[in-house]
Amino acid sequence: MAAPMLMLLASFLFATMGVCVKLASAHYAPGEIVFYRGLIGAVSIAGLSRWHGGTLRTQVPAMHFWRGLSGVCALMLWFYAIGSLPLATAITLNYMSSVWMALFLIGGAVMLSGSGAIGAPRVDGRLVGTVLLGFAGVALVLRPTVEQDQLWPGLIGLLSGMLAAMAYLQVTALGRAGEPEYRVVFYFSVGGMVAGLATMLWTGAHAHTAVGVLWLVAVGVLATVAQWMMTRAYSIGRTLVNASLQYLGIAWSFVYGVLVFDDAVTPMALGGMALIVAAGLAATLLRSHTPAADTTTGDS
Repeated sequence: MAAPMLMLLASFLFATMGVCVKLASAHYAPGEIVFYRGLIGAVSIAGLSRWHGGTLRTQVPAMHFWRGLSGVCALMLWFYAIGSLPLATAITLNYMSSVWMALFLIGGAVMLSGSGAIGAPRVDGRLVGTVLLGFAGVALVLRPTVEQDQLWPGLIGLLSGMLAAMAYLQVTALGRAGEPEYRVVFYFSVGGMVAGLATMLWTGAHAHTAVGVLWLVAVGVLATVAQWMMTRAYSIGRTLVNASLQYLGIAWSFVYGVLVFDDAVTPMALGGMALIVAAGLAATLLRSHTPAADTTTGDS
């Protein structure tokens, strides 16, 4: 299947997963959802790896640990935001990861230039502009949310995007170290299982219902399939095209939010989403002309 079609399907599946997470949030805490999402992902990938003769043994366990730590924290915060905010708002804030990565590049350039390192990169004014544009979009998206006394979930959603950016950069490092995509996703899923189980042991677990189990299974299956599709698309397709199509997830989630959850439609929120998408695409384009690596995004 061609990369654009993979991205179209992946963005739709991730948005559908967001619906299932929001519905599952009525039955389970974010940590429980992360645990079962990781369990289904780990079992599925382990089975596929064995079927195709692959190995899950890694030479860089420390790199997987740090990728898993940031990615799982981002996922937990994102699931919390999905359960507490309008669906499109939560997904848009998580998609700020591209803007956060641009901010990281700016910070790195400033630190290197301040240290007097030879050949230190200069701060790209265009990247600064994309960061400012992205945060202007956040202000517009969150302003209606603040008026509904949901500032805290909004900030949590914004933090999930920052941690997701850190996870994506670590995925890039793992790719450079020669780790195949399935192994990276497997250890991320295992990390989700461990973190989710820890929260369940600390806070307790909810009793299962048939409906609750249905949403948990849907979350795990949708996330695993969508993540594989997105990873495959980034490995064979063009980065900017993939990133552009990935942002369709916001459109899908907006439609779901209106039709399924009766979320309010405000011109200010729509304008903010448009600014965040524009900033994310601009940041992706500018990053592709820097030494900083490309990243495979989606589901932290």
